[in-house]
Amino acid sequence: VQLQASGGGLVQDGGSLRLSCAVSGGGFSLHVMGWFRQSPGKEREFVAGISRRAFTTWYADSVKGRFTISRDNAVNTVYLQMNSLKPEDTAVYYCAADRSPFLGNPDNASQYDYWGQGTQVTVSS
Repeated sequence: VQLQASGGGLVQDGGSLRLSCAVSGGGFSLHVMGWFRQSPGKEREFVAGISRRAFTTWYADSVKGRFTISRDNAVNTVYLQMNSLKPEDTAVYYCAADRSPFLGNPDNASQYDYWGQGTQVTVSS
């Protein structure tokens, strides 16, 4: 399974970006998907997650009401719509896939089996 994240860039405070993560290698609809981020000197942190058929989503408190995770199982892609961006959202954003048939803790990075390469998001003040 391979994950390819895209859509990052430079945006001003209050702006929006939409990240995409294309998944190849099969089984996309069987994976819980998540987005994480990491900024310099900090640990990787959970941003958002989505269940296999998109019935359930999870968000970090810091992004609730601003970010929306979604998925399209027909094209094997998960998205992260980011609105009202703040400078503290600046980080490398990673998508991840959990192949387990059991729902564990979607906010736990160790739960995920596959990771994309990351895409840089920079929010200027």
